Amino acid sequence: MKVLVTGATGFMGTGLCKTLGDQGYDITALGSRECDLTSEGSLSFLSATKFDQIFHLAAWTQAGDFCLHHPGEQWMINQNINTNVLCWWQKEQPQAKLIFMGTSCSYPTNLQLEETNYLDGIPTESLFTYAMTKRMLLVGAMALAKQYKMRYLCLVPSTLYGPGYHTDGRQMHFIFDLVRKILRAHLYGEEVVLWGDGYQTRELVYLDDFIKVMLLLNSKSENEIINIGAGREFTIRSFADIICDIVGFDSNKIRYDTDRYVGAKSKCLDIKKLKKIMPNLVYTDLKVGMEELIAWFIKSQAYGKKI
Repeated sequence: MKVLVTGATGFMGTGLCKTLGDQGYDITALGSRECDLTSEGSLSFLSATKFDQIFHLAAWTQAGDFCLHHPGEQWMINQNINTNVLCWWQKEQPQAKLIFMGTSCSYPTNLQLEETNYLDGIPTESLFTYAMTKRMLLVGAMALAKQYKMRYLCLVPSTLYGPGYHTDGRQMHFIFDLVRKILRAHLYGEEVVLWGDGYQTRELVYLDDFIKVMLLLNSKSENEIINIGAGREFTIRSFADIICDIVGFDSNKIRYDTDRYVGAKSKCLDIKKLKKIMPNLVYTDLKVGMEELIAWFIKSQAYGKKI
């Protein structure tokens, strides 16, 4: 089976390409160095190859407060990326199934994070622009599927974690930032300062689990939007306690800065639809997954050198 993966050098893309390769897929992996998806016609060099599936993972964003400072760029860059991919899909690869990522921040703040609410209401203000580009990606896929009888699958992930995260200076998602800060405090005696009061809640899904679920859903569903979450969330303080216990650091030394940006207070996906399709869903135990993540941080020295 011939498969194209955009965003192939990212955290999710790297893991997906490895799994697909292990399963014998014929993979064309595109990162930003191989192809500038913001440019019209950037995918034309691949038009002669007929793909069975296109995994569109590419997006221009970062974690933390990045979205607050780059709303205009986020709109222009992500809209260009998504429009170019959708146009090429429709014109040159109509036989292919498009599998792409939504985002939990697209959900309105006043409604349950259930798939039927994805296009309703107002997303989190601080993440509004990025959220709307993801909504528009879904709307575009829905429109093309309706007019041209094409196939797609939109998957909405919770925060993913596991070994292999980027260490190139970009802002990290909260769980990686927690590990990095606590490891640096343990190794170098630095102060741990976490954003907010620590009572904001998040859910995590181990990357390998997400990829396994994604591929199973891909074999069962099309022209759908499906959440892939844990269905359970924990406070930032709880995650910090787990990390401190594994590392051997006193969690009482952590300072919480309530003046810093924290995003949504809660972000837990409704997974009733997922469980209906996969009733025997089992994820990696959180502590086991955290132990593997921390072991990778230490082995790769992803926490950084002493300043």
